[in-house]
Amino acid sequence: MSQRSLRSSAPRLRGSFGPYAAALAVAAAALTATPALAAVPTPPPVSWNGHVDTPTEGPAPTDVTETTGAPEVTEAAESEAEAAAAAHEYKGRVIARSGLLLRDRPTRSSRVIGTAAYGQIVHIFCKTRGDNVNGNDRWYLLTDGNWAWGSAAYIENIGQAPRWC
Repeated sequence: MSQRSLRSSAPRLRGSFGPYAAALAVAAAALTATPALAAVPTPPPVSWNGHVDTPTEGPAPTDVTETTGAPEVTEAAESEAEAAAAAHEYKGRVIARSGLLLRDRPTRSSRVIGTAAYGQIVHIFCKTRGDNVNGNDRWYLLTDGNWAWGSAAYIENIGQAPRWC
């Protein structure tokens, strides 16, 4: 089978996956920046036959526990990280009296995957344009439990307006 036929048989993703990909990128960046994960020692190199490669020349290998230690996290670094996380945290309050329908896409005709009660505080990841609801075409990607879209017409911002997806 040629590469061309393999490439054409691969499914193509269509729709509003951009925010999901952005969320995964943010999560991956947060995990790689975690000091606890940076302290994990790297395994020794392994040859093609599965044996650990040992150097034949040079200094003798040292004990892994001696050379790898967890970096010390200072209070200043922790407070900077919390401030950066708070700067990108967007919240809103549901103002729909009967509750807010949460959907899998930013359209009125998409599948309902949950609800948010009147007065509930929701965490907003970003905003995009979608179907017009009461003269408002903005939709918010909410991160409460599962990723879902809610119409901005029924969510009152608390603090700064969310960024664009």
